[in-house]
Amino acid sequence: MKRFRTVLPVFLIVALALPLGARAQPGTATGAVVDEIVAIVGSRIVLRSEVDALVNGATQSGRQAYSDALWNDALRELVDQHVLTTIAERDTTITVSDDQVNQALDGRIRGLSQQLGGDDKIEAAYGKSLIQIREDLRAPLRDQILAQQAQQRRLRSLRITPSEVAAWFARIPADSLPTLPPTVRVAHIARYPIASPAAKAEAFAVVSAIRDSVTTGGSTFESLASRFSEDPGSASNGGRIEGLRLGELVPEFAAVAARLPLGEISPPFETIFGYHVLRVNDRRGDVVDFSHVLIRVDASSADPAAATTYLNALRDSLQTFGVPFESLAKRHSQDAASAQQSGRVTDTRSRARDLVLDALGPLWKATLDTLEVGEVSRPAPVDLLDGRRAYHIVLLQGREPEHRISLGTDYGRIEEIALQEKQGRELRTWLDRLRDDVYIEYRGKARVLMANG
Repeated sequence: MKRFRTVLPVFLIVALALPLGARAQPGTATGAVVDEIVAIVGSRIVLRSEVDALVNGATQSGRQAYSDALWNDALRELVDQHVLTTIAERDTTITVSDDQVNQALDGRIRGLSQQLGGDDKIEAAYGKSLIQIREDLRAPLRDQILAQQAQQRRLRSLRITPSEVAAWFARIPADSLPTLPPTVRVAHIARYPIASPAAKAEAFAVVSAIRDSVTTGGSTFESLASRFSEDPGSASNGGRIEGLRLGELVPEFAAVAARLPLGEISPPFETIFGYHVLRVNDRRGDVVDFSHVLIRVDASSADPAAATTYLNALRDSLQTFGVPFESLAKRHSQDAASAQQSGRVTDTRSRARDLVLDALGPLWKATLDTLEVGEVSRPAPVDLLDGRRAYHIVLLQGREPEHRISLGTDYGRIEEIALQEKQGRELRTWLDRLRDDVYIEYRGKARVLMANG
């Protein structure tokens, strides 16, 4: 029986599951990570831990159990991505800019923040600062963008006709057609509450005391960073972070790191993360090695009054003067992800506009339950992807109740899935030909499984 599912091109599957580090392989007796080179593709290598991490991403959802066949599929996807990257590098008309990589990094971090419950949870899970995590992701994401551009160029002209869509849908048995859950289309404008003066003063006092203790010789920078810094990625290393470019740091931090004399301790300064003191250990052009202590500002007592007043004024502009919601969202929303899309909220992975209502969380649902399509809510609390509490006004742009999928009500969605399946077939045929032009060698476990498969 044919399953009704979204069939993504190979590269997109790999992109969604990009690991940040080794994970234990499901099905192993001890759960320990065994790392080795399992494939060489051109000048690139594929590690066993990378394949294991991709497999874990598929099994953690509970929809698939670990098997050698699943492991083989994950290996093939990683090899295919490297094949595409290698082909793209040979094409001098395909380039990747730093801006493209930075945007991809921002999206990946937002997705991780949503999955794990905030930026601090990412740092705790991987034992690294966000700055270090971004650096670890930079080269793999650049390769993925190269591969994606090669893939998109190949599939750009591929189209699907209405008759092909209807024929594809007709092949699905009626008893296999899913019932789609309630979905909504929304846009919003979000503002962060202002931390209380007392909370900011407390954080400033703590970081100032730490600086005084270091400058008077009472304690070493490393010992105080290990004990007090609230940056989990660097605290365990005495606050030290090495080999980052100034452009990868938030502007306030980069400004201090760029001009601080080597070995000196900076005065306390503020960024979006909290208050810092910084010591630059080495600087090579725009690359710096530094140690820092971060003290976060307690946001539990933040006053929402300024944010809600601001949002009420925007809502009045919408209702009284007919100012377009999209223009206000671009100019005034502090949720960077949606502001770039004129306030439209999309799924962080698929970029879909139709959002499953039950997946949005209780705060979203409480607000949307008060709205009819086309209405704008009053200011209400929301937890954003970075884990921080904010306040927002919400425009309900569409609502679709639970229903059995059909061509009449869901043609656009069905067309998209049918086209993706057609693209997948075309991409598979193309990749099989490309493999003949790229050096591929399997080793270790991969060689055994490929021989038996």
